[in-house]
Amino acid sequence: MPKSQPFERYTERYEGWFDAHEAAYRSEVEALERLIPRPGIGIEIGVGSGRFAAPLGMQVGLDPAIGMLSLARKRDIEVVRGVAERLPFDDGTFDTALIVTTICFVDDIPQTLAEARRILRPSGELVIGYIDRDSPVGRMYQEEQSESPFYRDAVFVSTDELVEALETAGFSAFEFVQTIYHRPDETDEPEPIDSGYGEGSFVGIKASR
Repeated sequence: MPKSQPFERYTERYEGWFDAHEAAYRSEVEALERLIPRPGIGIEIGVGSGRFAAPLGMQVGLDPAIGMLSLARKRDIEVVRGVAERLPFDDGTFDTALIVTTICFVDDIPQTLAEARRILRPSGELVIGYIDRDSPVGRMYQEEQSESPFYRDAVFVSTDELVEALETAGFSAFEFVQTIYHRPDETDEPEPIDSGYGEGSFVGIKASR
């Protein structure tokens, strides 16, 4: 089954998560905002419904799920259907590429990162937001993986593994932010945002091309 199928089938349930966990969502957006002060021409790879692309200034969004793209379009994102491993864009098209949570759903992480680097301009930056596999929330998602239509086929990664993959792909000059210190359903207030990683469950990495 394609990993995008649950996102086609349960589009409303996906959207409902953000409404039900507003504090966690806002914390994640604000953490990533620290890494993207000036996005220039930006794309989100795995845009979903545009929940991150819109507030973070990404003009273009790519996703294989048609239902998600329809919602992203309503958030004024220019949408393109496609997959992360074969981006339908010319070399050096974008200043910023954003990947939020999608990294655990792609079929080929090295190819995804290589494609992201290819479409970035020489001074471009890649920003990845994800749940660290070794964090409390990461462990919770893995324990409950079989119960979630979204995470059933996800392959979670640790920060160290992702940094190694980024270095292999040719990225450098890493900057980290972290947030989410409690289960998303256990807090009604935005979480603190700190630099580094290893304590927060949601980690953001900015890497230079």
